[in-house]
Amino acid sequence: MYTPTLNTRRLILRKFNENDLEAFYDIFSDKEVNHFLPWFPLKNLDEAKSFYQERYASIYQKKQRYAYAICLKENNTPIGYINIDLDESRDLGYGLKKEYWHQGIISEAVKAIIQQAQKEGLNYLTATHDIKNIHSGHVMKKSGMHYCYSYKEHWMPKNIPVIFRMYQISLDGKKRIYQKYWNQYEHFIEENI
Repeated sequence: MYTPTLNTRRLILRKFNENDLEAFYDIFSDKEVNHFLPWFPLKNLDEAKSFYQERYASIYQKKQRYAYAICLKENNTPIGYINIDLDESRDLGYGLKKEYWHQGIISEAVKAIIQQAQKEGLNYLTATHDIKNIHSGHVMKKSGMHYCYSYKEHWMPKNIPVIFRMYQISLDGKKRIYQKYWNQYEHFIEENI
């Protein structure tokens, strides 16, 4: 089963569906929510439908296991998203409507998705954050991820230089560091992270 529904104390993690389009638009159109993400905020419901089709509906047809809407149990309406890419990076990404920031919701969702990934045999996960997005870094640390290195990338499509911090968690007990960004970009190790 792909993208199985997950339940936590406060949350339901489930697939997005077309009935979620307005909530989906609210998440992906907000400038603050999408400031540190690799796309521009959506401008209208038509863009939201296309984005949903491209980034979620099409993935649900493949063997992608982790592309979730984050919903509160009280109403099952999406307030954010959490995904793991199943390429070699095993990159964990997430976003949340700003009225729900600083309530531990993303940390709760990350914990659930890490447990599911480990249960299904993934051996590690990575996550990156813009150094200006310190709250995302706190989520990564709180979830048990460890800082590995930083790298500088000219980020498209926003066409800006960004310094990212790369974090990783081993799910199989083996020590390894994902090297692609290290090999591809100017990189360095920061002290006291």
